[in-house]
Amino acid sequence: MTPVVAMAAGAEVAFWLLAPVIVLGALGTVLARKPVHSAVCLAAVMISLAIQYAALDAPFLFVIQIIVYTGAILMLFVFVMMLVGVDSSDSTIETIKNQRWYVLVAGVGLFALLFLAIGNAVTGEPAGLAEANSIGNAEALAELIFHRYIFVFEAIAALLITAAVAAMVLAHGERLTKKKTQPELAAERMRRYSEQGVHPGPLPGSGTFARHNAIDTPALLADGTVAENSVSPTLRARGQVLEGERLADAHHDVHRAISASLSDDEEDEE
Repeated sequence: MTPVVAMAAGAEVAFWLLAPVIVLGALGTVLARKPVHSAVCLAAVMISLAIQYAALDAPFLFVIQIIVYTGAILMLFVFVMMLVGVDSSDSTIETIKNQRWYVLVAGVGLFALLFLAIGNAVTGEPAGLAEANSIGNAEALAELIFHRYIFVFEAIAALLITAAVAAMVLAHGERLTKKKTQPELAAERMRRYSEQGVHPGPLPGSGTFARHNAIDTPALLADGTVAENSVSPTLRARGQVLEGERLADAHHDVHRAISASLSDDEEDEE
């Protein structure tokens, strides 16, 4: 078996193995209810097409199919779904009058074009294919893109750049109010704290001024009262917080002992 016949046989085997996968993936892309499932089916179609290109000895199309379509465009679809939300539903209200009929006519025309193209490829001889691939598949594509169709290629590139810039301009939102400075933000935060009756400073650490510095020990303020907000609400809900009254009594006992010691020293000096 010559290499040409072996390559043709391998391409035919790849076609009959991957054609059902491509058809089922295309149907799943259209009929799937969840956008994520549609994206997975579309990935299966793109990867199967890339394998078909490789079997037909078209390395350039194989690499482009993997890198550009599967790796870039499909990931862009996934990122858009992540930003919009996979659970969001589209509006069923038609914004263009009779748009369903326009889509139906366009679909029939596309189907007829594909039918004629596939029929020509199956029954007829590809015109100039052997001559185009005489210098190599990648070299022939480069000659067509950057020599014969260079102006069309540049026009498509300019169109894509224009579309990207237009999307950024449409998505950009103008600031309607003046940006607040840092002093204004601080004053607004202090005013909100005063209206809510909340202390703007940090919470006291657990165990401050107490005999224990464990996390379940409430802190004591300078006057010996218990700071209720110094312990996690979770520990308080579990009943794992030490009794604040005992800590306050101990605090007062220490103060009385210090006061008594100072009084004794003053009496000794007299």
